[in-house]
Amino acid sequence: MTHTTIDQPPRRAGGAVVPVLAFAGIVVAVMQTLLVPVIKDLPQLLHTAPSNATWVLTSTLLSGAVATPIMGRLGDLYGKRRMLILSLAVMVVGALVSALTSQLLTMIVGRTLQGFAMGAIPLGIGLMRDMLPRERLGSAMALMSSSIGVGGGLALPAAALVAQHTDWHALFYGAAGLGVLSIGLTLLAVPESPMRAEGSFDLLGAVGLSGGLVLLLLPITKGSDWGWSSGTTLGLFAASLVVLVLWGLYELRSQAPLVDLRTTARPAVLFTNLASIMVGVAFYVVSLVLPQLLQLPKATGYGLGQSMVVAGLCVAPLGLTMMFTAPVYARLSARYGPRTTLIIGLLVIAIGYGGGLGLMDAAWQTIVTSVILGAGIGLAYSSLPALIVGAVPASETGAANGLNTLMRSIGTSVSSAVVGMVLANTAQNAGGVAIPTMHGFRVSFLIATAAVAVGLLLALFLPRAPRPQHTQLRASSEEDAVLERAEQVLRGFRGRVLGADGAPVARAKVTLIDRRGRQAGATVTDEDGGYVLAVPAQGAYVLAAKASGHGPRASAATHSGEERAVELDLSLPGQTVSA
Repeated sequence: MTHTTIDQPPRRAGGAVVPVLAFAGIVVAVMQTLLVPVIKDLPQLLHTAPSNATWVLTSTLLSGAVATPIMGRLGDLYGKRRMLILSLAVMVVGALVSALTSQLLTMIVGRTLQGFAMGAIPLGIGLMRDMLPRERLGSAMALMSSSIGVGGGLALPAAALVAQHTDWHALFYGAAGLGVLSIGLTLLAVPESPMRAEGSFDLLGAVGLSGGLVLLLLPITKGSDWGWSSGTTLGLFAASLVVLVLWGLYELRSQAPLVDLRTTARPAVLFTNLASIMVGVAFYVVSLVLPQLLQLPKATGYGLGQSMVVAGLCVAPLGLTMMFTAPVYARLSARYGPRTTLIIGLLVIAIGYGGGLGLMDAAWQTIVTSVILGAGIGLAYSSLPALIVGAVPASETGAANGLNTLMRSIGTSVSSAVVGMVLANTAQNAGGVAIPTMHGFRVSFLIATAAVAVGLLLALFLPRAPRPQHTQLRASSEEDAVLERAEQVLRGFRGRVLGADGAPVARAKVTLIDRRGRQAGATVTDEDGGYVLAVPAQGAYVLAAKASGHGPRASAATHSGEERAVELDLSLPGQTVSA
């Protein structure tokens, strides 16, 4: 069982926290898409075979998938800001290693280190949950969640411009510079979260999950090269199934698991993660199809004959629209909830791909498709962390969002493999060169539409929430925010913590525990010993208080929808309080 402690009084987050954390997410996305403009040239640049060159991309994917849930859990235990800085620092080292080599093996090592930065997304979301007031949290998490698309969209034209006019190693120097800048801004503007999960790091669980993910993702990403029916591919899939099942059994028995599978099995978490895979599939299809369509020569009869830079500029609105969708998401989610917002986002994505089937004849049409898809993906991506945060305890925010980010990565991996196979099997041969066909592009769009349909079905199974409580923006002004916080107080417990002499105890920790023994909230008392704790739902709870120099105190209380006053006297033994 995992509980939360508060190592120090919470610090008020400054106005720069959200943009700094979002910038960290954008830097991570830039690193992910860094080599897209030079993918076709990698075999020549690294003096190796095309099948070997693909490991430069695969290594980053694998390390990112492994690092994301692990760094999230480490952040819960030892500090999210600390792990965020560590993730970015490893990325900087990896970028510098790659910048200084043209050897395949060394490049793979550098790219593997860069993949560790993927943990920055769930860590940033966790920091926001721990520090931001509720009226700012919805739009902030939306921006952080969308940053992976924003950075990817903006990086394409920038990386294309650099690759076209300078040595390709400059891409890695640029990534290292952005990483150093992000670390500096984080040190200056982002305080450490006071929230800590009690327990130890599950090393064996981390090894098991890492092994299972590598065994799963390797055949997904390399299956087209090895053959989907080859013994290697099928053997790795079978091995991944065995390892992940054994890992799951071990995690269920662990006292401090890396991933709390019981929490993950809750409908709100399970269906959100499954829908995340489908959103990841849909997001990556457009990134694979439109740049190729734009750069194919007009002599093919359907190619648009644009340069690498222009192609990147035409796809850039995808990321820009995702960024500008964050405040729209906050308003929609405030009114209808993140579940409904996810459904709206998926419907917009379906419209984008459906309309995109007929919008492939001019560069401006690809821009329209990018804008529509960016709006839908932005809404969907923004909803995912809100759904996760609303369904898990604060002590598991980093690990839970890390797992959700992993699900999106698995979706993009599946998308890359399936679309790559479709484009290869539908390509036409021209002078010994395989050229993607319009038929292949349209089939890819239909695959994305099918993934959206599955995601929509999964979203419909998400439990309905009466109103967003902890994660969403419901107030449109400072006055409304104050009124809303007052309303929230009326739905929770309040009271004072007193010492042996009857004097109020400042900075005492008060924890709200639900009937399952899980932490449902935590706070520290003010200078007058007062505390306020909102409740996630009506029912029976235990209020536990402790402070330095005083004995612990636990009192049971039932909340029935109205304000309940519970006084915690640290000089008395625990007793039941009827409320």
